[in-house]
Amino acid sequence: MTNSPDRHARSMLPIPHRPGVGLTTYDAKDPDTAYPPIEPLLPPKGAPNVLLVLIDDVGFGASSAFGGPCQTPTAERLAAGGLRYNRFHTTALCAPTRQALLTGRNHHSAGMGNITETATSAPGQSSLLPNTMAPLATTLKLNGYSTAQFGKCHEVPVWQSSPMGPFDAWPSAGGGFETFYGFIGGENNQWDPALYEGTTPVEPPATPEEGYHLTEDLADHAVNWMRQQKALMPDKPFFVYFAPGATHAPHHVPKEWADKYAGQFDDGWDAQRERSFAKQKELGIIPADAELPARHDEISAWDDMPDELKPVLSRQMEVYAGFLEHTDHHVGRIIDALEDLEVLDDTIIYYIIGDNGASAEGTMNGAFNEMANFNGMAELETTEFMLSKLDEFGSPSSYNHYSVGWAWAMNTPFQWTKQVASHWGGTRNGTIVHWPTGIEEKGGLRSQFTHVIDIAPTVLEAAGLPQPTMVNGVLQAPIEGTSMSYTFNDAAAQERHDLQYFEMFGNRGIYHKGWSAVTKHKTPWIMVGQTTVPFDDDTWELYDGNVDYTQARNLAAEQPDVLAKLQRLWLIEAVKYNVLPLDDRTSERLNSDLAGRPTLIHGNSQLFFAGMGRLSENSVVSIKNKSFSVTADLDVPEGGAEGVVIAQGGRFGGWAVYVKDGRAKFVYNALGIHEFATVADSAIPAGHHQVRMEFAYDGGGLAKGGDVTLYYDGEAVGTGRVDATQPMVFSADETTDIGYESGTTVTPDYTAANSRFTGKIRWVQIDLGDDDNDHFIEPEERLRIAMARQ
Repeated sequence: MTNSPDRHARSMLPIPHRPGVGLTTYDAKDPDTAYPPIEPLLPPKGAPNVLLVLIDDVGFGASSAFGGPCQTPTAERLAAGGLRYNRFHTTALCAPTRQALLTGRNHHSAGMGNITETATSAPGQSSLLPNTMAPLATTLKLNGYSTAQFGKCHEVPVWQSSPMGPFDAWPSAGGGFETFYGFIGGENNQWDPALYEGTTPVEPPATPEEGYHLTEDLADHAVNWMRQQKALMPDKPFFVYFAPGATHAPHHVPKEWADKYAGQFDDGWDAQRERSFAKQKELGIIPADAELPARHDEISAWDDMPDELKPVLSRQMEVYAGFLEHTDHHVGRIIDALEDLEVLDDTIIYYIIGDNGASAEGTMNGAFNEMANFNGMAELETTEFMLSKLDEFGSPSSYNHYSVGWAWAMNTPFQWTKQVASHWGGTRNGTIVHWPTGIEEKGGLRSQFTHVIDIAPTVLEAAGLPQPTMVNGVLQAPIEGTSMSYTFNDAAAQERHDLQYFEMFGNRGIYHKGWSAVTKHKTPWIMVGQTTVPFDDDTWELYDGNVDYTQARNLAAEQPDVLAKLQRLWLIEAVKYNVLPLDDRTSERLNSDLAGRPTLIHGNSQLFFAGMGRLSENSVVSIKNKSFSVTADLDVPEGGAEGVVIAQGGRFGGWAVYVKDGRAKFVYNALGIHEFATVADSAIPAGHHQVRMEFAYDGGGLAKGGDVTLYYDGEAVGTGRVDATQPMVFSADETTDIGYESGTTVTPDYTAANSRFTGKIRWVQIDLGDDDNDHFIEPEERLRIAMARQ
């Protein structure tokens, strides 16, 4: 931080232009002609570079830097030269943590009470960032920083996530980052991601067979950007936000990284939790008198798991450990680049090991395709199926997740997991701060309560910048976090952030001056059939964190007055920060009509044209659990056509209408486990023709099957059957494409490289229901339907 004079009034952004006043001459050659030199905008002298590294879905007890079994030498290296924080907190879920991190405001204040896919019209749950809360990147950019983000952005409202925007919430538009390379959404295939450069869709530079992996690609871009920035603008500091999709599911990693851990987890999660707990005490990461809370009944003991499944369970953890080590390795490449550029000492680095606790969204058995559980169909992944896929976990043919038991173990020494905002297992994440210029102690431990909203004010204080009062003409709400800089050089400093609420899916808690009152309302991994009690009937627990670091001793019965005071305090904070109304709905919130959020798609019909692509599920009319038809108006060349007409989803779930060997074909891929194909009896004749697929849903509930009929120009040419469908979601990252298919393909009949349709697509239309009895759409009818949607 610097106290040097600054000529800029930086509380109003952009900084208003203040022209100099002086003599104006008539002739530039006049000796009295003089103007001050044009100076580029810079932050105050001494402002450091800023690197924020946010890893996805890592529990407190996973990284070796915090006593876990996953080797993270980069984290250890930074900790040895900086500070570990053992009471740093997130929000228990990814998008809320990221919104809070980048604004310095509580996630409900910033509109992100949950993930964007479940946004509602309630102010705290809308996924819309108020313009009174300018992102940190915007503030730094308008003060003269270079800004860049690499990796995951899960803060874009779903109705704004199509390639047409609007881009207000995208990193390189409204988000304040001059450069963005990464993906939009909650997760992505590490082998074959859907990438954006700025707001432009781009394809990965290589294939999995050529050795491509997303984390390495992101690190490449970050390193190259930093080198170029320092070469061209050495006097200008940068703000880099590196947020890889790792280690969120799917757990994708080269096999050799997973194999390094072969056999290390064969004794199960109970034993691993004990090992990690002992290691944490040995390292001094947790207090010597800390107690290890007991396993909850909802989490099975390792000894109670089927013996025949245990090889699969062990391999799940080996893959995850390799994934985290692989991620840390590529973070290390970024640190090496800073050292090579000789700016490491002048860069404040936050290495946040987890945007929430470890994820328990993989069921007790884990998953080869996590979409099975998200569709309430986890039972399809039988023990026999899982064993048959043992060698494929982590590979491009998998979309895998580990067992709830491993998530619990990776959150050692705390209770519960991601999504459970009440307990530290969901919200306490190991965090390292490295800044040799600003931090004197090397290898220190800090135990003041800190929170993700504290990072923005810390960075501004380190840069000598005020919190802006006005940005782009809009008066700004105060930052709600507390700068952590007071802890940097005083391990015994009195805690300043001493009050913090938590809430997610009705799981809620309050921290105040060492004490915490918490109540768990929902269990994360139970996607279907979970029964919850009314909020007022939830059972609250009370913990004295001054003597009970792990929330192991519930004092609710012994000190009801303290509990009542904290419950009342939670309610006050909830009102203050837009937490109310509490909303524990799940499937209902996926439905935009029930949730009350906008949607791109209206009515029962949608028209597409060739070349459209990268359309997320929220950009396409939903065909799930209902009858629907797909009509394509095609020009087929002499000799026939080949390729994709329309495809939604990919290898791990989806459907496609395409042409193979000249014949129309419809394939429904249920979770990558079952493929149902219907093929026309004959080839499509050359010339102008309509190809139509009709799916007649059986009805009677969700995920049912249906009959398929194919038509050429209204004449039936083939029939088939789909025995089961996906009721909720096809994919978190695969998209809908017209005339080709990006990402992985729905069927192995083609690849992304050879999927392009070789004829001409005039238009493609999806219609819901089965009202069209002539099986043919007249041109004027297509236009009428298209106009009706406007």
